[in-house]
Amino acid sequence: MQLEIMPKKKRLSAGRVPLILFLCQMISALDVPLDSKLLEDLVQPPTITQQSPKDYIVDPRENIVIQCEAQGKPPPSFSWTQNGTHFDIDKDPLVTMKAGSGTLIINIMSEGKAETYEGVYQCTARNERGAAISNNIVVRPSRSPLWTKEKLEPITLRSGQSLVLPCRPPIGLPPAIIFWMDNSFQRLPQSERVSQGLNGDLYFSNVLPEDSREDYICYARFNHTQTIQQKQPISVKVILVDELNDTIAANLSDTEVYGAKSSRERPPTFLTPQGNASNKEELRGNVLSLECIAEGLPTPIIYWIKEDGTLPINRTFYRNFQKTLQITQVSEADSGKYQCIAKNALGVIHHTISVTVKAAPYWIMAPQNLVLSPGEDGALICRANGNPKPRISWLSNGVPIEIAPDDPSRKINGDTIIFSSVQERSSAVYQCNASNEYGYLLGNAFVNVLAEPPRILTSENTLYQVIANRPALLDCAFFGSPLPTIEWFKGTKGSALREDTYVLHENGTLEIPVAQKDSTGTYTCVARNKLGMAKNEVHLEIKDPTRIIKQPEYAVVQRGSTVSFECKVKHDHTLIPTVIWLKDNGELPSDGRFTVDKDQLVVADVSDNDGGTYTCLANTTLDNVSASAVLSVVAPTPTPAPIYDVPNPPFDLELTDQLDKSVQLSWTPGDDNNSPITKFIIEYEDAMHEAGLWHHQTEVPGTQTTAQLKLSPYVNYSFRVMAENSLGRSLPSEASEQYLTKAAEPDKNPMTVEGLGSEPDNLVITWQPLNGFESNGPGLQYKVSWRQKDGDDEWTSVVVANVSKYIVSGTPTFVPYLIKVQALNDVGFAPEPAVIMGHSGEDLPMVAPGNVHVTVVNSTLAEVHWDPVPLKSVRGHLQGYRIYYWTDQNSSKRNRRHIEKKILTFQGSKTHGMLPGLEPFSHYTLNVRVVNGKGEGPASPDRVFHTPEGVPSAPSSLKIVNPTLDSLTLEWDPPSHPNGILTEYTLKYQPINSTHELGPLVDLKIPANKTRWTLKNLNFSTRYKFYFYAQTSAGSGSQITEEAVTTVDEAGILPPDVGAGKAVNPRISKLTVAAAETCANISWEYEGPEHVNFYVEYGVAGSKEEWRKEIVNGSRSFFGLKGLMPGTAYKVRVGAEGDSGFVSSEDVFETGPAMASRQVDIATQGWFIGLMCAVALLILILLIVCFIRRNKGGKYPVKEKEDAHPDPEIQPMKEDDGTFGEYSDAEDHKPLKKGSRTPSDRTVKKEDSDDSLVDYGEGVNGQFNEDGSFIGQYSGKKEKEPAEGNESSEAPSPVNAMNSFV
Repeated sequence: MQLEIMPKKKRLSAGRVPLILFLCQMISALDVPLDSKLLEDLVQPPTITQQSPKDYIVDPRENIVIQCEAQGKPPPSFSWTQNGTHFDIDKDPLVTMKAGSGTLIINIMSEGKAETYEGVYQCTARNERGAAISNNIVVRPSRSPLWTKEKLEPITLRSGQSLVLPCRPPIGLPPAIIFWMDNSFQRLPQSERVSQGLNGDLYFSNVLPEDSREDYICYARFNHTQTIQQKQPISVKVILVDELNDTIAANLSDTEVYGAKSSRERPPTFLTPQGNASNKEELRGNVLSLECIAEGLPTPIIYWIKEDGTLPINRTFYRNFQKTLQITQVSEADSGKYQCIAKNALGVIHHTISVTVKAAPYWIMAPQNLVLSPGEDGALICRANGNPKPRISWLSNGVPIEIAPDDPSRKINGDTIIFSSVQERSSAVYQCNASNEYGYLLGNAFVNVLAEPPRILTSENTLYQVIANRPALLDCAFFGSPLPTIEWFKGTKGSALREDTYVLHENGTLEIPVAQKDSTGTYTCVARNKLGMAKNEVHLEIKDPTRIIKQPEYAVVQRGSTVSFECKVKHDHTLIPTVIWLKDNGELPSDGRFTVDKDQLVVADVSDNDGGTYTCLANTTLDNVSASAVLSVVAPTPTPAPIYDVPNPPFDLELTDQLDKSVQLSWTPGDDNNSPITKFIIEYEDAMHEAGLWHHQTEVPGTQTTAQLKLSPYVNYSFRVMAENSLGRSLPSEASEQYLTKAAEPDKNPMTVEGLGSEPDNLVITWQPLNGFESNGPGLQYKVSWRQKDGDDEWTSVVVANVSKYIVSGTPTFVPYLIKVQALNDVGFAPEPAVIMGHSGEDLPMVAPGNVHVTVVNSTLAEVHWDPVPLKSVRGHLQGYRIYYWTDQNSSKRNRRHIEKKILTFQGSKTHGMLPGLEPFSHYTLNVRVVNGKGEGPASPDRVFHTPEGVPSAPSSLKIVNPTLDSLTLEWDPPSHPNGILTEYTLKYQPINSTHELGPLVDLKIPANKTRWTLKNLNFSTRYKFYFYAQTSAGSGSQITEEAVTTVDEAGILPPDVGAGKAVNPRISKLTVAAAETCANISWEYEGPEHVNFYVEYGVAGSKEEWRKEIVNGSRSFFGLKGLMPGTAYKVRVGAEGDSGFVSSEDVFETGPAMASRQVDIATQGWFIGLMCAVALLILILLIVCFIRRNKGGKYPVKEKEDAHPDPEIQPMKEDDGTFGEYSDAEDHKPLKKGSRTPSDRTVKKEDSDDSLVDYGEGVNGQFNEDGSFIGQYSGKKEKEPAEGNESSEAPSPVNAMNSFV
């Protein structure tokens, strides 16, 4: 009997492990597995495992390595032959053998040449059981010879002719790779017209002028030596026929030069191969390459056919623009006639290639290792094929079997060796050689005669996991000689498994055709032969199959919309599935529009390319399942404008995976009404505890239609879902079915547990009770426990109903207690509660603070100190100390029954505090009390203290009465809070001019007993500002301010006491400017001595140029500036020359554009209105006089005008309030013109033009109406001018007369 050792086989189930299968057959055998555990104590003949190729081309620049590796037990030794004779490596210092193997290393890099070791090598691996040999390894060094030198003549030809550029590379080993490039190492472009043949030549079907170049270079690359050889460049020049006409027309006939067919158009002819037919021979398994290159004009096109058959579809390839036909893995069936066809517009030609496929020997059945036990029979078979038929010869341990030692157990029968009743000496290695003229095959196979007890090679306790209702394969790889028998058992007891239910394979595998849940268990494999027995246990688990419970559905959607496919998977809970989505059996596009979320695939903004088949593939480690749906994309149909609204309610609520504390809720979304759903809101109702009241449970994204919900025990749940989009929230869905969870003990205890006494002898324990939802079951109660913190008492406990308070009576006053409250129900207790500390009831403190003393810090602040009371006397939580303090009342107030006391409380255990806000110069009384949660303790003895003087408050009032030309009287009331003894009053005052500028400050001290004071020698008609405050010894108090004005001098003459006895400070005030396009009128008011000479300075505002100065004639209070630039801002000021030199404040004005209309605001001051009334009356009188004079035709000088009409400014019209007004011409009643500037004090700025008819007035652009009446503006005050001040020689008009008044 013979024994075969089979290779490992994988299980059909998931979690497969490699397995060695052993098949016993009578005739043939497989290789013995080279398992390390098996070979540790198993004797085995040598086996060649690695060797160099038969045709071994080496790089002559590197060391030569000839490989030979083998295995066996015991490890084999190695020897070599070179060219058929023993190769003694010990005699050659350049040759070494790799340790532990037969690999040769020939060191030619240090010295020696590769050509010296060229030859045929063979390796032999030998041990006590036999000898294995390698192939004949032919070692040849690579060669890359240089190109032979040759002189290449330039090639000149006509356009349209064919051309072949020969390459003819040197013969190298292995053959070189050919390519054509130019001098710049750029590959020459190839096409249907120009291409490289298999022999390396460059073929031109026809040449064109652009083919002219001098650097056609053929390169040969030798890969083994990494070298490139270069042929001499070839020069090609293509000449058009017209160009040849002038040079060779005399020597060539017209046909030779201009022949249409010879140089331009012609039918195809073959450049290669020559003739109409050729032969090609190729070896089986190689690539068959057939080539046809044709010339012609136009360029021919090549086609290929097989005359007696069709070209193989999967192995046929066209190269080189269809000029080369390649068939890979050629076989004898590819022999036949192949025809290439060249065709252009002028004709067609054919070439037939007869292909013969020969074959080097190839295996039909290679000899296999044979393991037999003593006395068994067996056979080695060696079958090979080839063309021609190979010859079979046998060798034994590397020696031809004809001369090998005789073995009576073997018999040779052609390609088979038959063994009968083998013994241990029959072990050997046999070689089968199959050869013909194209090559040979050498196969090693050993015969190993062994006697071994059974061994099981499958790992112990291997776990097999199989899906229910599928086959289960349990492996039992075994080895033994003689061949063991195999039996299987299930569990620890029972008989052997029979083949009516199970399938027992020859390799030891047990097959359960349809595994069920009850197939789960432990299985035992037992192997027996006459030398012994072995067994092994394996385990089988049956898993639930993976199923898709909700498959994706066919969908038709419009372009640009969103579609979703749902795929819900149910699987064995011990397996973890992986869900993959495919489109048309490929990966999903890497596009952000595709979103995969647990059970859903969402495709947004669908396009036409998204149409196709979408597959949901669910994989586990044991099985996989898939489901598909087709998506069809259609064009959007014209629809009315979409109506946007909140979503429709979800529907089809379903509860699955119902567990004690969780459930899965799924639903179907309603219509989103053209606004995508952003989220779903899930609510629950507890029908047992709070029926009709819905609570928020959770929220999930709008792309999710399932939710895993956490549940509490003992709740009768119902759920509903609402959808929400950007427009709002949908109505709730219909409620789901009810789901009552099992009762359980409470999982939490009451919160906010406190222990506070309401009376000195009790302890009130309170807590926030659990609601029905938190009770987790029926019969909710509380276990209340307490004990004194500082005592050794045991816990006192009581169980109370579902309440929130328990009162412990008879406790000591304010004693700390430890408290805990634990929830319980009919199922059990909640976890151990936390212990909190509380106190029994408080009582009023018993002791007053001692050693109270006061330190006065300043007139409004005092600091109080006291000693703390003993904590035991507090009898409660110390909240702080409270200070009562009050001022001593006067005799009338002391009769009142109630004294107002102020209270300040200081938190905690502070022993001092500040009393702010005290009244200065006062007597205070205070006491201190301790405070706890119950109230105040007794008061400390009263302590009296006094505050020092402080600064007084402001005087209660200040009035100015009896104003005169030079005096004002002040009356006041003393400060309401003197805060001490007043020592004096301080009065400060200063004048204010019309521009609100303040004058010098006068300081005056007044005795404290005064309440009235008169100031004399003041300026008339002047506003004054007063500052008044009181003083004590502590300093000055707050001030009170007031303003008042002295009266106007009615006679226009200073009072005697002022004019004679007091020097008046001169000043210029009320500087005003009236600007026009190129001129401006400057006016001002002057107070001071007479006979003062004025000057005006002006310049461009913001510039650094010096002031320009103009002298004013006489003592006039106006001046006209001329020659100004329109639209420019100017600065101006007025000054006085002489001993009393002074300068007014600056003003800024801006000239206007030419002929700009002007408008002035009507002043609202009373004095201005009065002034204008007087001016209007004077104008009326002057108009009458002027018209009379004009009618008489008389003219008068300016001096006469002044004599006849005195300047009204000398005698201004006096109003009750001493002010003047502003008027326009009363005759026309037309509005004032726009454009004049109005200063901040509401006076109209004067306009003047020096040396003009308007020297006596402020109007610059005075205008007449059609009837001759005048519209102008007037303001200000001016002194009377002397006659010589008028520089005009013309008689004045009514306008001049009017402009001379203000």
